[in-house]
Amino acid sequence: MICYFSGTGNSQRAARQIAEVCGDTLFSINQSLHSGNAETLHSNSPFVFVAPTYAWRMPRVVERWVEKTTFTGSRDAYFILTCGSECGNAGAYAEALCKRKGFTLYGLSEVVMPENYLALFPTPDKGSAERILAASVPRIRALAEYIRNGKPLPAEKASLTDRLKSGPVNPLFYATTVSDKGFTVGDSCIGCGLCVGRCPLNNISMEDKHPRWNGSCTHCMACIGGCPVEAIEYKKKSKGQPRYYIMEEKP
Repeated sequence: MICYFSGTGNSQRAARQIAEVCGDTLFSINQSLHSGNAETLHSNSPFVFVAPTYAWRMPRVVERWVEKTTFTGSRDAYFILTCGSECGNAGAYAEALCKRKGFTLYGLSEVVMPENYLALFPTPDKGSAERILAASVPRIRALAEYIRNGKPLPAEKASLTDRLKSGPVNPLFYATTVSDKGFTVGDSCIGCGLCVGRCPLNNISMEDKHPRWNGSCTHCMACIGGCPVEAIEYKKKSKGQPRYYIMEEKP
């Protein structure tokens, strides 16, 4: 079973490609978080967790979801993290999570995909994004072949810098950066409410036909990336930046 979390669509696309190669089923962590249901998932094939990289680790919301979810059947687990550059020492934290959940870790690998994090980084234009996506396809397929054949993913040794990024820098990032206070909405907002439905944490509500953020944000960028009229901004960082959103609305 391929379980994925995705804000703007990178991890969803990777999960779909892996599922196609492996002939396996997809499960949307977004929808599970949005519903608030306690999940019990069964799979005879390995569980594959696909998610973006947040400050060189798996997103906290995904780790907490795995902690709370009951998994039956296979005890083998793979982790695929999409990223704009690299995922540091994320594998060590996936290994610790697997030990807590009784999984056997078959490896964690990264896949470079277009940058979507408007809150901090410049996003690519459409042409550049398409080239990066095309380059990711053989990488994803190669990793999917390891999974289909039940082989461990190639091991990647973490450097001291990797350990620092995924270690002390990660909680500092959450403490100083991950907040919804920087989101604003302009007069071009059409009150469509798409951002409300797309938020995996139910953090957005509509007031006077405009979105309001309510203090529980994971910075997935689904709201700002997917706004059809680009009415949402994040401080000054997003102004003039291309919006990146390739999420398919159906899981």
